[in-house]
Amino acid sequence: MSDDATPSTGGRTSRRTLMIGAVGASAVLSVRPALAQTAGSVLNCQIPVPDSGRAGSYIAADGATVAAGTPGAFAPPGSFRGEDVKQALAGGQLPGTSSEANQAYLNYIRRLQRGQGGFTCFASLQMPRG
Repeated sequence: MSDDATPSTGGRTSRRTLMIGAVGASAVLSVRPALAQTAGSVLNCQIPVPDSGRAGSYIAADGATVAAGTPGAFAPPGSFRGEDVKQALAGGQLPGTSSEANQAYLNYIRRLQRGQGGFTCFASLQMPRG
């Protein structure tokens, strides 16, 4: 009987090892698409300029919100996609903007604080991707 017990125990151990390996591989396969989906949603998030609490305000060259019609300030563009902001921060330009307006809007975005619309999206763009 002891001869029969050894092979069956070894078989159970091998099966258990295979099952654990299959579960581990399954976990890796399910995590990668989740990370890709998260990265995709970050690039598609929206950053309103200005946020709803400052709707109608213009954006000064330094990124501050100012009264509508302030000389040298730029009309609110609406919002930008995270992907567009990420490219602009890397040296590109926000869609539909002049160089001066682009710089003012990026200055506004860089000044976003917790609680302002677009802050979470902007903060997500700053996170390193692995």
